[in-house]
Amino acid sequence: MKSYEVNFDGLVGPTHNYGGLSYGNVASQSNSQQSSNPKEAALQGLAKMKALMDMGFQQGVLAPQERPDVAALRRLGFAGSDAQVIQRAAKEAMPLLVASCSASSMWVANAATVSPSADTADGRVHFTAANLNCKYHRSIEHPTTSRVLGAMFANQQHFAHHAALPAVAQFGDEGAANHTRFCRAYGEAGVEFFVFGRSAFDNRYPAPQKYPARQTLEASQAVARLHGLREEGVVYAQQNPSVIDQGVFHNDVIAVGNGEVLFYHEDAFLETDNMLAELSSKLAKVGGKFQSVCVPRSAVTVDDAVRSYLFNSQLLSRPDGSMLLIVPEECRSNERVWQYLQGLTGAGGVIREVKVFDLKQSMQNGGGPACLRLRVALNETELAAVNPGVIMTAPLYDSLTQWVENHYRDRMTENDLADPQLLLECRSALDELTQILKLGSVYPFQIN
Repeated sequence: MKSYEVNFDGLVGPTHNYGGLSYGNVASQSNSQQSSNPKEAALQGLAKMKALMDMGFQQGVLAPQERPDVAALRRLGFAGSDAQVIQRAAKEAMPLLVASCSASSMWVANAATVSPSADTADGRVHFTAANLNCKYHRSIEHPTTSRVLGAMFANQQHFAHHAALPAVAQFGDEGAANHTRFCRAYGEAGVEFFVFGRSAFDNRYPAPQKYPARQTLEASQAVARLHGLREEGVVYAQQNPSVIDQGVFHNDVIAVGNGEVLFYHEDAFLETDNMLAELSSKLAKVGGKFQSVCVPRSAVTVDDAVRSYLFNSQLLSRPDGSMLLIVPEECRSNERVWQYLQGLTGAGGVIREVKVFDLKQSMQNGGGPACLRLRVALNETELAAVNPGVIMTAPLYDSLTQWVENHYRDRMTENDLADPQLLLECRSALDELTQILKLGSVYPFQIN
């Protein structure tokens, strides 16, 4: 039976704005308060999805969230009609209104952690929505995320869904941004690689001093238990606290893996040699041959990696066994990073080609190609059980492009977020989107 890794990319939402909400994310903070272009952002993301589909990769779409989140503002004490809630929040607590308008759900690498059926005890694909409790504007995402994932992967014979972990600091969970899976083939048993920034209960593990470590060891262990993973099929590794303090807020900003390959920066992890040995040993037991590609700090500094998002790239397997690296335009603009990539592809190793995409709108808010996609390994039967409305096709691309053109603004500032009309525009757009993607009623305004 054939198996695939399907990339489900997040569709950028109508309220895409530069709120600077993510402490520890250098790009997010440095572009705070600038004017954004939601229409351009959504079209850039769709162009990447279409390009990968045209290259022969399986590509899907994950819907954005309803924003502003008026219900969240009501829970914080703002009362009245929807318009009154928005106007009062704008007058009394603008930062809370900005947080309630965040389009950060576009970065669906944080939507959930996914374990394929070949790894799980019950032979189903398991999803655990991430609680994202480190940042308020993201902590309000998981209820809708769970409903959307449930509508996409609805067949209970093949798919199992778990609620987000308890929303407390000890179980901070940021989803697939700190999770990678290694395997010989996507449909075969593999090794799931969980990267954490700190331990909540064991002070033997060091922690960063400046920026928060968003993923805990305890959260990763809990997800592995929920998914029914075997101990011999799991490796835990700690992210280097010093790189977190340099702006590496998730592992996917400093490393990316696919198949049997880990592409990582020299300073990414603690106890790197032991980790690589464990990955190699465990992958060998399921028939795989682990390969690591280390980028030395002498060639690319951590600062280079953060500014270019070299590692927030997509590493994709091609039919001939070689791999393609999808990177943002910022990698070409960084002389050291581009020089390294030219040497990498010319060296005859497993990574043979680099393709560059313009994702400036997402990048300025702190998310690159890897942030924009949730990877789901599926066999033929499971792929056939996925809601077909969310699988990218040429007609769907055309429909979504027209949908964006019809509904999105081409300029968004903080002042625009205080416009009650924006909520009506967003709801109208999402109501139509659920029909395009055949999701049913997944948004609060459709349910209540």
